[in-house]
Amino acid sequence: MRLSVLFVSSLFLSACDSRSLDQVAKSPEVRQLAALGEAMLHAGNNGAAAEPAAKVKPEPLVSGSKASGHRDFTAAKRILPRVYSGMEVDYYCGCRYQGKAVDWASCGYQPRKSEARASRIEWEHVVPAWVLGHQRQCWQQGGRKACSQNDALFRMAEGDLNNLVPAVGEVNGDRGNFAYGAWELHPRPMYGQCQSIVDFKLKRFQPREAVRGSAARITLYMHQRYGLSMSRQDRQLMCAWARQYPVDEWEKQRDRRIRQWQGEGNFLVSQPDSLAAVCK
Repeated sequence: MRLSVLFVSSLFLSACDSRSLDQVAKSPEVRQLAALGEAMLHAGNNGAAAEPAAKVKPEPLVSGSKASGHRDFTAAKRILPRVYSGMEVDYYCGCRYQGKAVDWASCGYQPRKSEARASRIEWEHVVPAWVLGHQRQCWQQGGRKACSQNDALFRMAEGDLNNLVPAVGEVNGDRGNFAYGAWELHPRPMYGQCQSIVDFKLKRFQPREAVRGSAARITLYMHQRYGLSMSRQDRQLMCAWARQYPVDEWEKQRDRRIRQWQGEGNFLVSQPDSLAAVCK
């Protein structure tokens, strides 16, 4: 059975009658999911790159709490609580948090496996650190640790505030370095009422609908800013999400704060019309 059929079969089974089946089968959501299934069948790690990696020069990093500029990941984590002050809501599940403590009751969260990690907030890389570094020479010489210590551009990318969001630690761990995808319109719960899910076999992560637009814009920004390659299929999905879910007030507020601390925000948030050039 073809992979795309497997992706959308759950949607067909949930239809109430034959008329609903016909309506669902012709829906744009199903067409998108089927296209993604075909993409995953043929792409994997060998998908054609949408663009060649560009040569990007690293910028000098800052570390102080009053300085404005790019930081490494360690320094970024000291600033991030200020960026999200008054906006303390986990990215993937919508859980409120205080300090590092997650309020499960605020979002109906139920741990899948690790209560300890589910109890704390971690700083999640929307574009995983593995994507940022695995093709760089430093990664071949010692993985992420070597890149964090010896590669100036990786350190800059790893600490880019635009790419960092608060996430329940358990979900952050489960997502790992999986790429984003979409295969269920009505996700079967994995973490209580949390609407984000993971497919460990296919190595894909489906973020809740409320953050798909921002996740897509962050992903597209990072690949553009740091000259990263992306499969044609993944780019098509990110561009579709960025168009389907426009910039919202949360993104604008976050972007203003990032510009204050980093001096550079996400141009796809501050200049939404620039999406046309990125997704042409």
